[in-house]
Amino acid sequence: MNSDILTCFKNSKYKSIKHSTYFNSYEHFFSSYRGKNITFIEIGILNGGSLFMWREYFGPQARIIGIDLNPNAKKWEKEGFEIFIGDQSNDKFWKEIRTKVKGIDIVLDDGGHTYDQQIITTESLLGAMNDGGVIVIEDTHTSYEDGFGTKKYSFINYVKKKIDQINFRFSNLSNSFKPEKRIWSVEIVESMVAFKINRTESNKISSQISNNGKDNPDDSIEYRHHDKKEYFFFLNALHKLKFLRIVKYLPFSKKIFHFLRKYLINKNFKSKPYFK
Repeated sequence: MNSDILTCFKNSKYKSIKHSTYFNSYEHFFSSYRGKNITFIEIGILNGGSLFMWREYFGPQARIIGIDLNPNAKKWEKEGFEIFIGDQSNDKFWKEIRTKVKGIDIVLDDGGHTYDQQIITTESLLGAMNDGGVIVIEDTHTSYEDGFGTKKYSFINYVKKKIDQINFRFSNLSNSFKPEKRIWSVEIVESMVAFKINRTESNKISSQISNNGKDNPDDSIEYRHHDKKEYFFFLNALHKLKFLRIVKYLPFSKKIFHFLRKYLINKNFKSKPYFK
């Protein structure tokens, strides 16, 4: 249990091909599961080397399951691994897996790397994960390469949509958009995306709270746009003049207020060059 993942990779007696930058990422995502009674699934295991790597890394208590399209991969069952043969882009295949494998802690997708394979795998297994589990899709650089699907529907574009849907859990947005409640967080490193499961947190809708501290009105002026003189003058006037502060909240003037606010913010938007 003292060996790091790179040492386990080198110790495997069968062939495995990985990228040099992946091992620190594996340590980052998986080290907390070592020595525990976990269920680990790797998709894409034909040469067998990675199965032995994960067995050494996680320890004898781990249940190691391999999935591959090639029926020859069944030979690794004689080494004590559980092997399922099937197409990861097939919903019916995943339905079978969910029936036979309960309570998954880790999924590592090193399969075919096409967009539909990566997306369908993620969608099919999110509900089958243990709380505190993680799904890691690797080789996500294929979203920028040809031959893995239509770029518009790439896996990374899917991930970007998930980021939006996680943010839709914010209270001001949750009634207008459909929030993602199966995923607590998304973490991205080079060529990998990790979906982390924490159902308690991911099912919360945020609400604004305040302590009972004393409020000082003079400290509540917005300074975030202090370098935009016109905008700062406008907000300062609203703060100082009671009449204008009241007008701000009247229904007929609210749209005007937000239009002026948006105009003044965008007039000298310093970050624009970064979006070119």
